Amino acid sequence: MNDPIRPVKIDDVPALKTVLDSSELFPSDLLNDMISDYLNNESSTDIWFTKTDRGRPISIGYCAPERLTEGTYNLYAIAVHKDYQGKGIGKEMMKYIEDLLRKKGNRILIVETSGKPDFELTRAFYDTCHYVKQAVIPEFYEKGDDKIIFWKKLH
Repeated sequence: MNDPIRPVKIDDVPALKTVLDSSELFPSDLLNDMISDYLNNESSTDIWFTKTDRGRPISIGYCAPERLTEGTYNLYAIAVHKDYQGKGIGKEMMKYIEDLLRKKGNRILIVETSGKPDFELTRAFYDTCHYVKQAVIPEFYEKGDDKIIFWKKLH
């Protein structure tokens, strides 16, 4: 499990779908469309990354710039396969993307999540990664499901 975190490659997609199914982050059948620009467009500003175990992806991360901003990125997805959760991989993934964005001169990383009780551990994770709860948009996703926005200055 000492494989480095690295950019996603096209051959990773089937294993990344397994990570998504295991973590229940979002339906894995959405991945092909979501990652298409990154895999097919050399000038894509999307960032997809993974941690592997013996070369097989065990996590997924997806980050992209916020439109009409300067140096602000949004982390749209981060998940670790359920068999590898609780081992610090999520924090390692966060450090990787923060360091990468910082090196590229970016200023801010935001993350958004649900306000539902099922996402309490997710919100606590962002707290432990030193993100500041910046905003709550009531009933954003659906009635009774607020959007919680966390923020971190990168430098």
